[in-house]
Amino acid sequence: MSKTVFITGTSTGFGKLTTITLAQAGHTVIAGMRGTNGKNEAVARELAALANVDVVEIDVADDESVATAFEQTLARHGSIDVLVNNAGITGFGLVEAYSIDQMRQMFEVNFYGVIRTYQAVLPSMRQARSGLVINLTSGASAHALPFMGLYFATKFSVETITEALQDELKQFAIENVTIQSGVYPTEMAVKPGTNADRIEVSEAYEPIAGEMFKVLGAGLFGKMQEHNMNPQTIADGILELIAMPDGTRPLRFPLDAIAEGTDIDFIKARADFKAKWRAKYIV
Repeated sequence: MSKTVFITGTSTGFGKLTTITLAQAGHTVIAGMRGTNGKNEAVARELAALANVDVVEIDVADDESVATAFEQTLARHGSIDVLVNNAGITGFGLVEAYSIDQMRQMFEVNFYGVIRTYQAVLPSMRQARSGLVINLTSGASAHALPFMGLYFATKFSVETITEALQDELKQFAIENVTIQSGVYPTEMAVKPGTNADRIEVSEAYEPIAGEMFKVLGAGLFGKMQEHNMNPQTIADGILELIAMPDGTRPLRFPLDAIAEGTDIDFIKARADFKAKWRAKYIV
């Protein structure tokens, strides 16, 4: 059955691939991105030329932009069946070496951006008493690694609100899923990110921090090559989630071959622990 799907961050990477994949499968896709008349004009035209694709301007870090994009979409299409929160920025650096402003920038996109889209789409989904929200987080969004602490903090925050919303929205038959994507060779993995900007603090950690960072980077990108990580896996996973019967979708949907099954074990352990906690604290 064809769905109307709103995807954020569709100018590159997972978002662009998912737009193409879902449109080819017969879904109506609203491809949201920044700079449709500027830096992303070429890709906006490329996607808009595809059957079943409607490109809209949206900056998830801007309240008015998000509200306008969803208002226009609902006015044109009548409903949004699925929201895919893909837009995000990455960054590396020591936690102490991030300025507060730089931290805010990452949270504005990765966390508050998700909150903004939820607030924009939920009224219509609640009225329809149906809906699916898919949030892309990270393969390590439930724990931390050095130099990625801030980035993982934004993604774990999304994991947390998704889990809470799953219970809060159950009465409206609105499902929520997080995808733990791991490291893939997309533009996001190689382009400059929102990195730590307090250089004088970073220098105080040298030379040990620099060596640690080299080892971590080599390990992650080495595993990416070893497992031949294909970004199409994420697009196909989103298509699979949409096709699942209502009420059967998992809260967490790991798609990270690098984890070699440890992510699945961790997700199960979290669920088991939560069940024990609820049995003790919640009647």
